Amino acid sequence: MKAEFGDIKNSFGEIRLFPENTDDLWHIGHIIRESDLVFATTFRSLDSATDKARPEKMEKKPVRLGIRVEKVEFHHNANRLRISGIIEQGLDTGFHHTINLEAGFEISVIKNWRKIDLERIDRAVKASVTGVVHIVAIEEGEAEIYRIRQFGPERFTTISGGSGKREGLDMRTGFFDEILSNLSNVTGPVVVAGPGFIKEDFMKFLEGKDRDLASRYVVADTRRIGRGAVQEVIGQGILNRISEDIQLAREVSCMDELIARILSGGNAAYGIDEVENAVAMGAADEVLVTDELIRDLRVSELLDKAENMRAKITVLSSEFEPGKQLDAFGRIAVLLRYSMG
Repeated sequence: MKAEFGDIKNSFGEIRLFPENTDDLWHIGHIIRESDLVFATTFRSLDSATDKARPEKMEKKPVRLGIRVEKVEFHHNANRLRISGIIEQGLDTGFHHTINLEAGFEISVIKNWRKIDLERIDRAVKASVTGVVHIVAIEEGEAEIYRIRQFGPERFTTISGGSGKREGLDMRTGFFDEILSNLSNVTGPVVVAGPGFIKEDFMKFLEGKDRDLASRYVVADTRRIGRGAVQEVIGQGILNRISEDIQLAREVSCMDELIARILSGGNAAYGIDEVENAVAMGAADEVLVTDELIRDLRVSELLDKAENMRAKITVLSSEFEPGKQLDAFGRIAVLLRYSMG
């Protein structure tokens, strides 16, 4: 993502955002909140709101509108962000309109900017200069390729092939070739993960074909296969060493720490009431919250108080396993500086 900062005073002002991919749309979907003012070029039927007597469908034309946000919906499968609200500036003031934001189109956001919003923009901007990380979860006869999106692992494809032990070397070579073919347009780092020795055999095959290409590949040993192998790779911290932008390892680590503390009766609490109490007492060291919950006004105000008390804020993706785990704890929890009990 690219960002252009306007004149911002006392945390209020305008930032223009230029999403370049699905990840950027996901970020923007959690930056924009109810009552924010956004400007974008959108399509609207010019006579739809002013000439209700005409039954025929009017042609939609591009116009630039400013809308006061009421609802934001992110659809990563459709690669678009739907932003709905009341038109405040431009054609048909006072009427409802929905902006369908896609990658490659600019949007301007005017609001009170919080620290976590600016940190999210910084993360997205940094991520735009590096290739997307891919993980190949490989076993004898099958490989699954995952893209590591900002919102979590996304399965790209599954490849079935022969085993060198059972089907002969030619079948295995064809299997390896098909994996490389599916990664031909990948410019970022690739992690080859799984149990056993097939991942090392694949790397030897790759080095024999293209040593420079092989230098972008990293091998990771896991006990599980498929999506489980991806989870292990993230938990091992391998992605942090590959790309500083990838936050998923941090989310896994935070949830592991939270669960360990809860099971041992350590310094942790969960649920909105308990977290509010911890923040009020100055006991909050780090607040964990799902991205879906930060839109709630009560939670938004709580996070502001926590930041003012110098507590860290970690936002977990609700589409990735740690965020789903946090759902079971009320979607918000806190790691404490000291026991409140």
